[in-house]
This record gives sequence, structure tokens and C-alpha cells, in this order.
Amino acid sequence: MSELPAESSDAKEALVSGAATIQDPTGLHARPAVKLTKLAKAHDATIEIRAGEDGKWVNAKSPNAVMKLKAGSGEILFVRAQGAQADEAVKALVALIERDFEAE
Repeated sequence: MSELPAESSDAKEALVSGAATIQDPTGLHARPAVKLTKLAKAHDATIEIRAGEDGKWVNAKSPNAVMKLKAGSGEILFVRAQGAQADEAVKALVALIERDFEAE
């Protein structure tokens, strides 16, 4: 996926970002990856995530791409979004990660 522009003259199209640390001892496995992508799909925005400072940005709405990150416990997931619901999307995804993907 191509890089999103760093800034835009339209506030609605501004790039919003956030980050949270993976708490689950098994990392970002299938169950949390599906929860993350399902939540991302519920927002009208282009959303990307990456694992770690140097990770590759991937489409947060793609379960396959998210699972391929192979993000481990203690790793930081960075989230960025652009579009009508970018701010809400980033806040929701960061909160989900911080809640340990609502682990039981």
C-alpha cells in the first residue's frame, strides 16, 4: 500500500495517528487480528497499521495482512488513518489494543 500524504488542506482528510503496546503473551494472533480488522472496517477511513518503528504499513482492514505482521507481545502497534472517520478509527483501534483485544 502506498504511503498516505503527511498533510492535507482539508481537515477531514488529515492524517491521524496513534500507537499502543500489544499485551497478549502470544502477540497479535488470529483472534485479535480479526477483531482489529472488523473494527477497522466499521470506519469510513483508509487505515493502516505497522508493528514497531521500522515495520511496513499494511491495510488494517485486511485480516491476512494484519496477521502477516507477526507482531509479538510487548511490540508497539502504530495506527494511522485518513478520511471522514479517521480520528474515531484511530481512537477505537488504539483503545482495542490497550484493552488487550478484550481478552477474557
